[in-house]
Amino acid sequence: MRRNRIFVFTIVIILGLGAGGSWLIWAPNTPSFDGERALHIPRGSILVHVVDSLESRELIKYSWSFRLVANATGWKDQIKAGHYVFSSGESNFSLLQTLRKGLQTPVSLRIPAGSRRDRIASSAAANMAFEAEDFMAALSDTALATSLGTDTLHLFSYMLPDTYRFYWLTDATDVVRRIKREFDEFYEKEATSKASIHGLSRDEVVSLAAIVEWETRVNEEKSRVAGVYLNRLRRRWPLQADPTVQYALIELEGGRRRLFFRDYKIDHPYNTYLYQGLPPGPITNPSRSSLIKTAQAEEHDYMFFVASPDGGHSFNVDLRSHNRDANILRRYLAQRRRERANAED
Repeated sequence: MRRNRIFVFTIVIILGLGAGGSWLIWAPNTPSFDGERALHIPRGSILVHVVDSLESRELIKYSWSFRLVANATGWKDQIKAGHYVFSSGESNFSLLQTLRKGLQTPVSLRIPAGSRRDRIASSAAANMAFEAEDFMAALSDTALATSLGTDTLHLFSYMLPDTYRFYWLTDATDVVRRIKREFDEFYEKEATSKASIHGLSRDEVVSLAAIVEWETRVNEEKSRVAGVYLNRLRRRWPLQADPTVQYALIELEGGRRRLFFRDYKIDHPYNTYLYQGLPPGPITNPSRSSLIKTAQAEEHDYMFFVASPDGGHSFNVDLRSHNRDANILRRYLAQRRRERANAED
């Protein structure tokens, strides 16, 4: 009888241990929450760092059970760095399987249009493991630029605006390579044949499209604006493009502002009021629409354009008509300033 009791007790202990082990492995250990939560595990992280990250992100209820399972299975040394996404109610087994197999979720990387180098770099680095400085260094890497068929003056302008998907640990150099490849594929499909009509090289199209990008936000005008600049280039006129003066000010002062007459005399190689032809390199990374519209620039006789009160531009063949429209704009702006001043009184 006593032996039977010992046998039963032993069976109960074994079953209890089995049930406890099953609970440790299979029971939900992530708390209840809506949607998903992300976790970043940097390279070189050990178990204690992973547990700290899980706790700080409120992704586990019982850190001791996670550590126990990770140690008991030997998976603590197999956890891979990366960006992971977890849902409510996941078990220790599920968490560890995801981490040891490196089942990462890509992150979004946004390249904005019409941006400066530093802002492109900051946007690119926002969701990635690398820093903005790493992206800036990649854009300034002569060997990288050469391998991609360009130079460091032009490379940043080939950062085609879009939202891309990358793994979090992808380095800045590989990101630049991928986006440049995307640009090449887009340009070959959408712009190469059109640009050849105007005798423009790819670098020339990008440089001109960059000016168009900053010159007008009206998509329907872009081909016409590009046509004006092409007419000036053909007649060997200075481009006299305000965006290039803005770029010079950014280089010299660190930011954009309202232009004054004295600014057009700034001695800077990108100032197309002083230096003839296209600037040494692009002033920004043009959007897809600016690239396409520049490649298919309108053929017309316009040599001048000026902003109009309706938010677009007025285009003219002769200087007299241009000056007339410029005076209309000045009167409109002066009226706006008076109205604002009266509203503040």
